[in-house]
Amino acid sequence: MSLINTLVCQEPKKLVWEKREISEPTAKEAKIKIKTVGICGTDIHAWSGNQPFFSYPRVLGHEICGEIVQLGSNQSDFKIGQQVAVIPYVACLKCPSCLSGRTNCCENISVIGVHSDGGFADYLNVPVLNLLPADGISQEAAALIEPFAISAHAVRRAAVQKNEAVLVVGAGPIGLGVAAIAHADGAQIVIADTSAERREHVAKHLSLPTADPSADDFEEQLKEQFLGALPLKVIDATGNQHAMNNTVNLIRHGGTIVFVGLFKGNLQFSDPDFHKKETTMMGSRNATPEDFAKVIRLMANNKLNAEMMLTHNYQFFSLAEIYEKDVINNRELIKGVIHF
Repeated sequence: MSLINTLVCQEPKKLVWEKREISEPTAKEAKIKIKTVGICGTDIHAWSGNQPFFSYPRVLGHEICGEIVQLGSNQSDFKIGQQVAVIPYVACLKCPSCLSGRTNCCENISVIGVHSDGGFADYLNVPVLNLLPADGISQEAAALIEPFAISAHAVRRAAVQKNEAVLVVGAGPIGLGVAAIAHADGAQIVIADTSAERREHVAKHLSLPTADPSADDFEEQLKEQFLGALPLKVIDATGNQHAMNNTVNLIRHGGTIVFVGLFKGNLQFSDPDFHKKETTMMGSRNATPEDFAKVIRLMANNKLNAEMMLTHNYQFFSLAEIYEKDVINNRELIKGVIHF
């Protein structure tokens, strides 16, 4: 075993550096040298002590790009020196969900960086089944494949079609990814967010129309954008109780709602409104290999890029000292990437 640098969330609001041993990869694993890691809302909530089903101490980080430095004895599909991205969801492959192909909602799922130690470290052993070739993709973009894949899964859950009117609520990383991917699929997109700065980010980096959901004439704005009708589909990426409860009011009759953001609480909406519109409502969780493959394909075709969500870059060696000020309390942050 050898010693590596790790940044450990020892308890809420406490990040500490530790030298830890890392074992040789098993026959089914690869050891990767971490190159970049995206900072997710999960990492922020874990630091704050607000992440459910979370135990400490934990090495955070599940949006990972790395380089293979060692392969287990049974592996031949990858090669030493290859750049890879990580699918952080380790599924049991035995439960009914897995056996039906829905590994994203495995009953026994373990997420790297959440349920097991993650990428805030120099090196990490990862199951080869959870690696994706990321050759030819920038290190920043490769670290963002995972959040883009969550967005791609939400778009697929919504069954977005060409020319459909789609409202994306929330211009955080997942909402931006949803909008970019649905736009790449040919849908007509409007992004709603109460933040003027985030609406400006959308205009600059996605060139898509926006609306302010706090405006008194919000619904009228939507109808103007969608040729006099409300959107056919609403994908909510806010995790905000008020916004999610209001989605039934934002779709046209026969419309579909997909919740990719979530909050700890109960949804409440008018059942008569829900029924009279014959609403389809569903949740979206994690992503499947199909979604990851779509993201890589869109990146290769220049339909997705890191700048769509990336706003800040950080250095791993200084992260513990600046995490609270420059990450937790940074109101300008949309998505940050750590460089090693």
